[in-house]
Amino acid sequence: MSDKRLFWRLVLSAAAIMSVTMGIRQSLGLFVSPLNTSTGLGIVTVSFALAVGQFAWGAAQPLFGAVADRVGTVKVIAFGACLMAIGLAVTPFMTSGLGLVFFLGVMSAAGAGAGSFSILMGAAAQRLPAERRAFASGFINAGGSFGQFLFAPLSQALIAAFGWMAALWTLAVAALSTIALALPLREKKGVAEARAEQLHGHMTLSRQLRLAFRDRSYLCLHAGFFTCGFHIAFLVTHLPGEVGLCGLPVAVSATSLAIIGLSNIAGSIGAGWLSARHRMKILLFWMYATRAMAVAIYLAAPKTEWTFYLFAIVLGMTWLATVPPTAGLVGKLFGVRYLATLFGLTLFTHQVGAFFGAWLGGIAITESGNYTWMWYADIALSGAAALINLPIREQHPRLLAASA
Repeated sequence: MSDKRLFWRLVLSAAAIMSVTMGIRQSLGLFVSPLNTSTGLGIVTVSFALAVGQFAWGAAQPLFGAVADRVGTVKVIAFGACLMAIGLAVTPFMTSGLGLVFFLGVMSAAGAGAGSFSILMGAAAQRLPAERRAFASGFINAGGSFGQFLFAPLSQALIAAFGWMAALWTLAVAALSTIALALPLREKKGVAEARAEQLHGHMTLSRQLRLAFRDRSYLCLHAGFFTCGFHIAFLVTHLPGEVGLCGLPVAVSATSLAIIGLSNIAGSIGAGWLSARHRMKILLFWMYATRAMAVAIYLAAPKTEWTFYLFAIVLGMTWLATVPPTAGLVGKLFGVRYLATLFGLTLFTHQVGAFFGAWLGGIAITESGNYTWMWYADIALSGAAALINLPIREQHPRLLAASA
């Protein structure tokens, strides 16, 4: 198979899987109000379940990444699809907080993690030349954004037409489609093992982890990604609630989430393209700084439909566009042999932040009746994340190419 055909086979398959898993996950905020009304468990309990889901999604990725390095990517994705489908399908029958947390918060989220960033980008990066990895990461990431653009209005339409239970069951069936979508990622037996030996010799995972966690640059990536998770989870979980507080129709929140996803297609592909030409740490600085400024402007602006739509466009350009340069920096620092695990661990930190973003948002609205202090915290954390990326050690791509 030619290099060009291999490239597109890998990235299209991975992007399609991302569109399903991320599209479903990023639409679950639309179910907060229906779940609360139907179960009577309270906004805090429903928010906590989704917050646990953020944590479980992040924790699953380094674990599944390590498994994928041993048994193959396709088996991991298929297992995750089954977990996600079961979790979503059983959720409507839960009448207790514990059941909601387990099926919606743990099982479905962990299943989505098996078909997400670290596994898919790791699989592609190991099989592509260095000069094509950044664009591939951006394109795969854009698949997740397209999924949000597709699944947010679809989920809202299904809820309105057939009810929230039928909508969740439909999403469960959609999750199973990732098994077929993963087939182009298959490899002949022994090929992955031979490539692993070539990529990193006899470096063991445990030794690689020890080296990584003694590296200041890697720790800076973790710290910045914590903020990214806080920001995204707060918005994706509580944007419908913020729209409701402003007295606007619920359709505004679904449209805003779709706009974020559509805008991030351009943002993700652009981030992948720019990552091959500029220092990735500088790209991350500007992305986080832009978020802080966007939230500050939103707080000062009148709360109309177009305010939310313009806010969504700006946020969308950086929404998940942080992923390609973060994954690229991990690959630059440590190579791609254990990228699925090392990048998966940064995603775990991302989701620790996401846990607090989703959970504290529920506490804020319950205790104070609004999200004001969450917005202030978001501005402060985004500003800190911008600065903490600057000390990361990274050669300029032109110098790296010249030395190679």
